[in-house]
Amino acid sequence: MSGILAGKRILVTGVLTESSIAFQAAKVAQNEGAEVILTGFGRLSLVERIAKRLPKPAPVIELDVTNQEHLDGLADKVRELQGDGAGLDGIVHSIAFGPQGAFNFLEASWEDVSTAVHVSAYSLKSLTMACLPLMEHGGSVVGLTFDAQFAWPKYDWMGVAKAALESTNRYLARDLGAKNVRCNLVSAGPIKSMAAKSIPGFEELADVWNHRAPIGWDLTDPEPAGRGVVGLLSDFFPRTTGEIVHVDGGVHMMGA
Repeated sequence: MSGILAGKRILVTGVLTESSIAFQAAKVAQNEGAEVILTGFGRLSLVERIAKRLPKPAPVIELDVTNQEHLDGLADKVRELQGDGAGLDGIVHSIAFGPQGAFNFLEASWEDVSTAVHVSAYSLKSLTMACLPLMEHGGSVVGLTFDAQFAWPKYDWMGVAKAALESTNRYLARDLGAKNVRCNLVSAGPIKSMAAKSIPGFEELADVWNHRAPIGWDLTDPEPAGRGVVGLLSDFFPRTTGEIVHVDGGVHMMGA
């Protein structure tokens, strides 16, 4: 099969519904020639059902990124699925979670905050290190962020967690460059996904894009962000690392 990911093997986390950026990234990756493996946790049967809606059904591995046993066994599970001993060429990190308390900045407990940072930021490092033995010839790690240079309405400690994610990406890029592993993020605009439903006041946050996106932004269309992820997974950016690529309709560069 031809395409910009022809012959590549990509691990995609965070696929829960067709409305997710992760699903669109997996879909576009397959259409561009990649073999895709999905991971899921908690609602594994749902992930397996969604996997069947991809252009080509994809296998699913159970993975809780806060469980060290899961992380330690991930590389072996990927090898078992492949059968031929080949590794991975790319990883998509689409994992974030914050307890409801994390969406109240002044009242949040450390337990809420630590959970948000662990799942949403530290997991980028732990997932990448779990997969590193499969990337002997280098590869590309692409995560999803929500522009952390601003204090967004209602986002609160999740915004802080995203800032930690962005910093984690830069340090990974620094330390893994010698292994020919590129680490980048896509900063996408808001999408009406299952994850969005857990954010109190999401509609108020998303309304910013209705007024400030110069090229427009469709809250129901995750495909542009998915394509951005696939572009960074490809070899079209062989010396780009530690970067944040904005796929947000241009909101990130608008002034007052």
